[in-house]
Amino acid sequence: MDLPAADVVLYSVLGVILLENIFDIYITYRQIQVYKTALKVPKELKDCMSDETFQKARLYGLDRANFGVFCAITKDVILMCIELYTGFIAVQWDWAIDLAKLVHLNSENEIIVSCLFAFVTSVIGTFKDLPFKIYSTFVLEEKHGFNKQTGGFFAWDQVKGFLVTQVLMVPIISATVWIVKNGGDQFFIWLWLFTGITSLVLLTIYPIFIAPLFDKYTPLEDGPLRKSIEDLAATLKFPLTKLYVVEGSKRSSHSNAYFYGLWNSKRIVLFDTLLLNKGKPDDSELKEEDKGKGCTNEEVLAVLGHELGHWKCGHVTKNIIIAQVHLLLLFVVFGYCFSYGPFYEAVGFKSGTRPIVVGLLVVFTYVMAPYNAIVNFAMTTLSRYYEYQADEFAHGLGFSKQLGQSLIKLNLDNLGFPVYDWLYSACNHSHPTLLQRLDRLKQLDVEGKETKKEK
Repeated sequence: MDLPAADVVLYSVLGVILLENIFDIYITYRQIQVYKTALKVPKELKDCMSDETFQKARLYGLDRANFGVFCAITKDVILMCIELYTGFIAVQWDWAIDLAKLVHLNSENEIIVSCLFAFVTSVIGTFKDLPFKIYSTFVLEEKHGFNKQTGGFFAWDQVKGFLVTQVLMVPIISATVWIVKNGGDQFFIWLWLFTGITSLVLLTIYPIFIAPLFDKYTPLEDGPLRKSIEDLAATLKFPLTKLYVVEGSKRSSHSNAYFYGLWNSKRIVLFDTLLLNKGKPDDSELKEEDKGKGCTNEEVLAVLGHELGHWKCGHVTKNIIIAQVHLLLLFVVFGYCFSYGPFYEAVGFKSGTRPIVVGLLVVFTYVMAPYNAIVNFAMTTLSRYYEYQADEFAHGLGFSKQLGQSLIKLNLDNLGFPVYDWLYSACNHSHPTLLQRLDRLKQLDVEGKETKKEK
């Protein structure tokens, strides 16, 4: 006997979820075996990585990998499959309708119910993720010396994140539902334009108005480092308008640097953990384990040379264009199949009930899952290519030695493990590994010397 179309959809989605997670767990298992068997410092790092640091990095990586497998099995397989099989998405939609009635809102208005549905799913998702976040922060990261958050800081962080998400979701979901209902047969074009504009707006306002709600940003003090950065930006004609240090050390001891801004207004942000002794001239107020960590001014400049390489090569612009093309394809597919009843019946809705936000969720997350997996792999591969290009740009600025030193220091400070299974790395790493980047810098040095000899 033939299965109903809704059952075919449901079992196909469950099958894809299982296959994706089995593959992810398999490649993580391959990396776990590397953590268990790679017991000696690679010869390339013998002079700069102690056996003690190597073992700490190995155990940190092993704990994270095991926790990742546990999360995949519990959250992404067991919980997700149970929710789909039992029609929990439809149950949450019913709860949103009940909530609308409870607060005396129009429960027949799809925009109102959709916003409440997003609220309900956010609340449930927050509590579902909370035990995993708490373990990751206060057990795993704490065990390996990275967590700097107190319980109160963590709790307030979660509350702020939840509230900001709700404030942003209401107008976006309202506009999305309105466009689909009123945009005609070509609504997906209007929806794509709205999403593209919204993305650019969020890219602009997030660092200025939202990020400071979570971390403290202060201008980098006048001094040799600030002058060197401004001189480098001027040399490259990088439109630098602001230069900040973010107090990331209150959250974690991991470090980073980035730039943001559109067109002729760019801002550079340095994590205080990136700077030597957190940028403090006197290290007496630092904890003993924090002393000596971070990069020298020359190494920070090399890191920024790499980041400015992303700008000079147009990587951000290219990624924005790729993302918009990707979104357009998703919306086109959604436009042609969102009215297909079995998609909704598969997740627990009665025949004829087709909420637009649920259609977006089902099509984007489940129906397009194989396509999304391919795109994610392609973008990961492209990202590694971009990283090599940015390294080459920094090398061209004369920062080869300093960039190599900074990569090693950051790897040591963050307990990055230098040995990876090739398949795991290919699927998970948006950056080449430390050894790959160091090897490429050496190749560039050799090529540079040969070019000079020819001249």
